[in-house]
Amino acid sequence: MELWDFHTHRSDQPLAIFNEMEPRRNVQATCSMGIHPWDLDIHWEDRLRVIQDISSLNSHVLAIGETGFDRLKGPAIALQKGAFYAQARWAKTLGIPLIFHCVKGHDLLLEYLKSERNPPAIIWHGWNLKPELARQLLPFPVYFSFGKHLLQEESNARIWLMECPSERIFFETDDSGLEIGSIYQAASLILRLPLESLAMQVISNWNAISKRKIS
Repeated sequence: MELWDFHTHRSDQPLAIFNEMEPRRNVQATCSMGIHPWDLDIHWEDRLRVIQDISSLNSHVLAIGETGFDRLKGPAIALQKGAFYAQARWAKTLGIPLIFHCVKGHDLLLEYLKSERNPPAIIWHGWNLKPELARQLLPFPVYFSFGKHLLQEESNARIWLMECPSERIFFETDDSGLEIGSIYQAASLILRLPLESLAMQVISNWNAISKRKIS
């Protein structure tokens, strides 16, 4: 049974999208590449050109990101918006999802989604916000990746997982140090579904939104 980890900071996982912090040309494992809002500076466009060069030629790059909005640790919002919009355009060009980081920026994502006619598939990683905020995103191609918060009783992640459309669901370990199996096991208990069903569902979900398929 293949349990994919759709966002991790561990490079030793065989079925995973590893978050490459620095774009490398010789990547041999499935990964994502992007400019995190914490790492933004005025030279972000130069870095994006490197990411574009690598990701256009290397099919191991399955997603762009993580990128997004962070009002606590990020730079000026105008800078964050410029970098996010550009990375979203590139993800759309490649036909692959965007891994989304967000801290107190739900409104900024909605602003983008309402202004962009043809956004890419956006996977909000580490979802743990209130269900009413998630519902606002359902008219758009936004997906939800659940991680360590599923192990916490009465977390927003657990509540939303029970309501979230099954075709919008992914699972991840992020930087938690947890094994991906523990996340799937928690989801299996919450949803009362077999692990095999969840594993097949998320692979199907990915292949429905990306030109770069997994199996």
